[in-house]
Amino acid sequence: MKKTLFTGAAVAIVTPFDEKGNIDFETFATIIDDQIEHGTDAIVVCGTTGEDACLSHEEHTSAIKFCVNHVNRRVPVIAGTGSNCTRYAIYLSQEAENLGVDGLLSVTPYYNKTSQDGLIAHYTAIADHVHTPIILYNVPSRTGLNIQPQTYKALAEHENICAIKEANGNISALADTMALCGDKLDVYSGNDDQVTSFLSLGAKGVISVVSNIMPAMMHEMVMSYLNGDPAKSRALQLEYIDLCHALFSDVNPIPVKEAMNMMGLHVGNCRLPLTRMSEEKCRALRAVLEKHSLVK
Repeated sequence: MKKTLFTGAAVAIVTPFDEKGNIDFETFATIIDDQIEHGTDAIVVCGTTGEDACLSHEEHTSAIKFCVNHVNRRVPVIAGTGSNCTRYAIYLSQEAENLGVDGLLSVTPYYNKTSQDGLIAHYTAIADHVHTPIILYNVPSRTGLNIQPQTYKALAEHENICAIKEANGNISALADTMALCGDKLDVYSGNDDQVTSFLSLGAKGVISVVSNIMPAMMHEMVMSYLNGDPAKSRALQLEYIDLCHALFSDVNPIPVKEAMNMMGLHVGNCRLPLTRMSEEKCRALRAVLEKHSLVK
């Protein structure tokens, strides 16, 4: 059996920017500490929510290095190192490995995409060049490419491929994947509104956007289920389903950064091409935050 990277709720952490649009490392330290203090189970740095697509290579590696050093082994750190170029994905994965991360999150190739055989070749090449455990990230709404259950089965045979972050929204396909892969692949929900559903099939947790603003609640949602209280987990899922939807009312991470700024966490704006939410959407988001006593 492969080592489980984490159990519970990992935060897909935002990358805070200052007024000039540079990475704000002082604020980054503050939100990392706040996450750990409030029970987050792992930190995923430089993923989609961290705006990795708009970071230079130097910024990407500096953010990973800072996160690893500041976390200082308090919780696992998992770095986004995926690319639609296999050579670059290998290079970035090796860089992150050398910086001391506990795991790698590797999104499927996007834009150029590939076949299912190409996915097997792509991920096998990456896994052959590192020793750090890899989480496969499937998010067809962004990449235009979906990993099929039989492809997961083939990739699960590699010793360095340990888990999947599944965000295709297809619970039936998830059941097929878990039936095929058994304990060779851990599963994490990539959608905050499907956590309890995933747990019911045997998932280990979630890689969460909502955790940026409610880490303790997301941790409790997972752990209450795993500790034998599925009713409590289900109640939390339903109670905060409107918050899950609100944080995806515009392109992620626009709403969660807006929410964090409303809450006084001052993480700055997103980089172009992502722009601010409309006033109407901001009002709707604030209303949900007020309902849950996250802002006054």
